[in-house]
Amino acid sequence: MRPSRSAALAALLDAGVLLLFAALGRRSHGEGGALLGLWQTAWPFLAGAALGWLVVAGARRRAPIGVRDGVVVWVATVAGGMAVRTLTGAGTAPSFVVVATVVTGVLLLGRRVVGAAWSARRAARSTSA
Repeated sequence: MRPSRSAALAALLDAGVLLLFAALGRRSHGEGGALLGLWQTAWPFLAGAALGWLVVAGARRRAPIGVRDGVVVWVATVAGGMAVRTLTGAGTAPSFVVVATVVTGVLLLGRRVVGAAWSARRAARSTSA
C-alpha cells in the first residue's frame, strides 16, 4: 500500500475508533444515539487526535501509523479532548478521565498492535512464498 493511502486509512481508523468510543459511552449512559449527540461527544477527542497527528507529522515527518507514534496520538487525544471539554463546559469528572484514557488507549494503540502484527504476517508470507 502506498504511504499516502496507508496514512489515510490510519486516520480513518483512528476516527472510527474514537467514534466507537463516543457511541459506547453514550449508550452506556442511556443517551440517545442521534448523530448530533454522537458528534458533540466525539469532536473534542477527534480534535485532540488531529493535534497528535500534526505533532507527529511535524516532528517526525511521517504519519503516526506505528505503535510508538500512536502513543503521541493517544496522549494528545485525551489531553486535547479533556481541554476542549473543559473549555466548552462539558464534564471532565475524574472517573471519566480515567475511563477515557484507558478506553482510547486500548482502541488507538490496540488497533496499531493488531495492524503491525497483520503486516508482519503478510510480509512473512510473501517472503516465504
